[in-house]
Amino acid sequence: MVLLDSKDRRPIYEQLTEKLSDLMVAGVLKEEEPLPSVRNLAAELSINPNTVQRSYLELERRGFIYTVKGKGSFVSSHLEIREQKKTAIYDALEALIQQAIAIDISEAEFAGKVTAGFQNASQHAQREGSL
Repeated sequence: MVLLDSKDRRPIYEQLTEKLSDLMVAGVLKEEEPLPSVRNLAAELSINPNTVQRSYLELERRGFIYTVKGKGSFVSSHLEIREQKKTAIYDALEALIQQAIAIDISEAEFAGKVTAGFQNASQHAQREGSL
């Protein structure tokens, strides 16, 4: 389900938060589906339960999950999750555009790289899907 990278410089809870939100956006974790208990996920990943709890709290703060007392945590609406992810991507893109302008990368060159990147990623995804 989730693979954490011990070489990643980010804290484990951040990696877990990102991986779980990616699974939600991809539809692997479906709307209203219960998440594994903190203890079960911690045991499965061989990490401290406090780390899982911190990740769940962050996901809840962002609106990706909600918690029902005595029942557990559940995946929120994918529309909300996708909109939040989309906003984060557009914010990052705006920052990249500002950096490109600062070093005189033309709009055409920047757009060409974006288009090529989408084509490469699409081809890669198609190859991965056909395996």
